Amino acid sequence: MIVQGGADDSTATMLHIDMDAFFASVELLDHPELRGQPVIIGHAGGRGVVTSATYEARRLGVHSAMPVSVAMRLAPKAHILAPHMHLYKHYSAEVMRIFRDVTPLVEPLSIDEAFLDVSGARRLLGSPSTIGSLVRARVFDETGLTCSVGASSTKFVAKMASQRAKPDGMLVVPESEILNFLHPLPIKALWGVGASTEAALARIGIKTVRELAEMPLAALTRAVGEASGQKLHALARGIDPRGIVLERQEKSIGHENTFEFDVGDHRVLHRELLKQANQVAVRLRRAGLEGRTVALKLRFSDFTTITRSRTLAEPSDLGKQIYDEAKAIFDALDLRDDQRVRLIGVRVEQLAEAGSVVHQPSLWADEAETQTDGWRDAERTIDKLAARFGSGAVGPASLMRKKSPGSSPE
Repeated sequence: MIVQGGADDSTATMLHIDMDAFFASVELLDHPELRGQPVIIGHAGGRGVVTSATYEARRLGVHSAMPVSVAMRLAPKAHILAPHMHLYKHYSAEVMRIFRDVTPLVEPLSIDEAFLDVSGARRLLGSPSTIGSLVRARVFDETGLTCSVGASSTKFVAKMASQRAKPDGMLVVPESEILNFLHPLPIKALWGVGASTEAALARIGIKTVRELAEMPLAALTRAVGEASGQKLHALARGIDPRGIVLERQEKSIGHENTFEFDVGDHRVLHRELLKQANQVAVRLRRAGLEGRTVALKLRFSDFTTITRSRTLAEPSDLGKQIYDEAKAIFDALDLRDDQRVRLIGVRVEQLAEAGSVVHQPSLWADEAETQTDGWRDAERTIDKLAARFGSGAVGPASLMRKKSPGSSPE
């Protein structure tokens, strides 16, 4: 454990905790003989992509989302293990439970990282560094996994500290040490500084966070724009007023599949749309949400990608309605016979709490409502059967007859 500058850490009450190579570490629980070796998590062959990799593999240039074939050229002696999402969800739930034992102020960012505000836990558990050490010990003792902890008075610095602490470490940056921590860093370390922003700042001689902090705000906004200039100027001075967000409203829900082989048969693509529309609808109903916009995503053999969307007359959580809209979008594209599809996806956007939007009566209300109610009853019955017997127990007949050749769900 390192406390930046050796200063009092009582102000560092915002923790960012990030699991170390999470998916790979979970798989190694069942393969302890591979510890210390380059291991790649992904499906070998075809168009499999790297889901995760051990630090030994990462040092050879392997990173997530890279094709497995490329990763194996970089690390020819690496071991490939298939991913097991149900295990990652299980261990994620265990880790989040440990976090919530420490404080109710937990903001999960993804399956393997979260912010914790431990200001209210100090009287019972001790200083932030003591709490960070406690969390790391409990995670390891109860799951066999390691995590890295960054602690500071702001989210931004806490997250930067956790990245500096990796793997299996902790870095505490008290409020009094934030500028000493930030200012020597290159500007690309700041959130929001991509290649274009970095180039724009380099043109005016700004290369470090210190130089950015000392630059007049007016000159900075002229270089990168009003919004970016104000945000970067604040971050460079260690200012980040954001607190813990306990509830996150999903902005969209979707599924997509990358086919093992490019597909040109529209019947196969229609079946995949039906499958995905029903998956999206189930997730909407479980979350108590309805969506107003249906979006279709297609990626072709040449990697050209298009997205098209339609807005429903009323929000819906029904697979039948989502599929009808997605199919209509697809058919309206009138694809050429030689256009083969590599990836297809369905997404529902403009989400709202189910029942929060007043449904307008149709001109032929009785007929329309009877059809909708019939589908709603049918799909909710399927939900109940799936909950009891499993998700594959019942579904649309066209999906039962033949499975579509898909992989890599989003």
